Amino acid sequence: MYAPTSLSSPRSGPTSGESGDGLTDFDGAGEILRAWGAGLRPDPDLTVSEWADRHRMLSGRASAEPGRYRTVRTPYMREIMDRLSPGDPTQRVVFMKAAQVGATEAGNNWIGFAIHQAPGPMLAVQPTVELAKRNSRQRIDPLIDESPELRERVKPARSRDAGNTMLSKEFAGGILIMTGANSAVGLRSTPARYIFLDEVDAYPASADEEGDPVTLAEARSLTFAHRRKVLLVSTPTIRGLSRIEREYEASDQRRFFVPCPHCGAMQWLKFDRLRWQKGRPETAEYHCEGCDAAIAEHHKTAMLEGGEWRATATAADPTTVGYHLSALYSPIGWLSWERIVRAWDAAQGSDEAIKAFRNTILGETWVETGEAPDWQRLYDRRERWTSGTVPAGGLFLTAGADVQKDRIEVDVWAWGRGLESWLVDHVVIEGGPDRHDAWSELTALLDRSWPHERGAQLRIARLAIDTGYEAPAVYSWSRAQGFAQVSPVKGVEGFNRSSPVSGPTFVDATEGGKRLRRGARLWTVAVSTFKAETYRFLRLARPTEEEMAEGAAFPPGSVHLPHWVENEWLKQFVAEQLVTVRTKRGFARLEWQKLRERNEALDCRVYARAAAWIAGADRWPDEKWRDLEDQLGAAPTDTDPAGQINRPGQAPQGKRRSDWLGRRGGWF
Repeated sequence: MYAPTSLSSPRSGPTSGESGDGLTDFDGAGEILRAWGAGLRPDPDLTVSEWADRHRMLSGRASAEPGRYRTVRTPYMREIMDRLSPGDPTQRVVFMKAAQVGATEAGNNWIGFAIHQAPGPMLAVQPTVELAKRNSRQRIDPLIDESPELRERVKPARSRDAGNTMLSKEFAGGILIMTGANSAVGLRSTPARYIFLDEVDAYPASADEEGDPVTLAEARSLTFAHRRKVLLVSTPTIRGLSRIEREYEASDQRRFFVPCPHCGAMQWLKFDRLRWQKGRPETAEYHCEGCDAAIAEHHKTAMLEGGEWRATATAADPTTVGYHLSALYSPIGWLSWERIVRAWDAAQGSDEAIKAFRNTILGETWVETGEAPDWQRLYDRRERWTSGTVPAGGLFLTAGADVQKDRIEVDVWAWGRGLESWLVDHVVIEGGPDRHDAWSELTALLDRSWPHERGAQLRIARLAIDTGYEAPAVYSWSRAQGFAQVSPVKGVEGFNRSSPVSGPTFVDATEGGKRLRRGARLWTVAVSTFKAETYRFLRLARPTEEEMAEGAAFPPGSVHLPHWVENEWLKQFVAEQLVTVRTKRGFARLEWQKLRERNEALDCRVYARAAAWIAGADRWPDEKWRDLEDQLGAAPTDTDPAGQINRPGQAPQGKRRSDWLGRRGGWF
């Protein structure tokens, strides 16, 4: 028996039970013929946005608005998604945006569309492998589970089936590989027609020291020529270092123009056109550039529906289009203009808060101020407390060691809540790494303790030592001391705000002429991040004596320098500045340059700060800080018998001594 080839053929037979030529005279023939006809009918030629409106369901696990996806909710995403459709000639789509404007869901729509309508190998990259796993659980699995069209195409997850794992989803005609930008193996695993690069500004500068993750990922698509599609999405970070800003500036720089409900003038929304009465964020209104009339937020829905993307520049590559969007466009019910104003008011007085506002709300880069503070101003701001003593606010110690040819310089820093810090000691060990006694003296420093103003004795919780000079000797010594207290570090240029310290990774070490595989654990430090942070902390305004008498505290991050610190150390502490340089392609980037040759004090500070990060201080909950305060009797609200508030640099009177002793590696 052969199957009929056309529904209109007289050989197709009866479908409702009447007698025919016998070829289809059996139970279920009608269902078979209908299925056959459906198979012959071509799939509708949908764009990504049309596919999302027809097939995408948002899960309650992954969305605040579960149910059917509606592009009309975020009209600005329609063109961006449709550029990713096979029928559009665009090869690269760049989206620099604020947080929570629907970009990731649009990218997931593209993934669903590719699986259902245009299968091919796809690579989806998150900043880290761990984030890729989380994204797979929280977004990709619900994407597949909630769509019947995708469920029937993606292999079911089974323990013995490698076709559907956390980081790999096979389907007819293609495969979705998910990986992290920190994994060079994942980035070069397979050719990919489609590449989704999410939050590219959080990518490390290099993937396992094999090169830029974006470049490595995009190289996987080159064999697909004009059929490839690449989507780069991110909230921007620092001017001159932001990957997404660099890509956007090389594109046609599209802005979403919306009509004024009063005069019809088309304009893209700017924060400086948002106005409100001082102290009353609820009065926030947008003022039209054309007629200057106040626009209430309830007009936003109609404005978004009437909006359109317009190019504002000429792209260097005609196959690349770029888009920028701020949270001012956020749909009604998401982030309101009132909440944006409140966030702006709350950020005043804090560089970090304003930076976060510009990055996450306005979708713009932050201009890092890297001008070196005046060392003489720091000299005048030195504070007096008992030499060699840890002030009351210091809760644990870290040290940074810089290995030079003829000496090892070590600075010991105390850290308190909010990363407030005090320089406790500066030690110079004469003799370079080839002098055995120098390492013995450094070992002895690990066993030394410093008295705390509350009576305790503190040892160094963690020491970070630079491996830039004579790395084998540093590895050997570090390995002998144990990984709990000593961390070999390698400084790399560039900023990484999401994870300024990465690792540890095992490196070979040499001991007695014998190479030891996996002999040391090396941490990689984005030194630019901590240098910029240090300079920012040094610029913080400090309370006056009158304000302190009224109970005012130093702001978080304040750097306290002791009266005994010398001019030379201060000059080394501010020996570099951040400057903007132009690449051969004309792009701007930030680079730290020395103002003077010696900069050991700044390097030691960076390593000590990295040690605090490795110890976990950036991630400790409030309970951890309270526990340290309880052990030292250093709760910030303590008062002495005379009713005086105990402040950094002031020894309490009559306070019970704590017998707590910081044990070697005992905290962490």
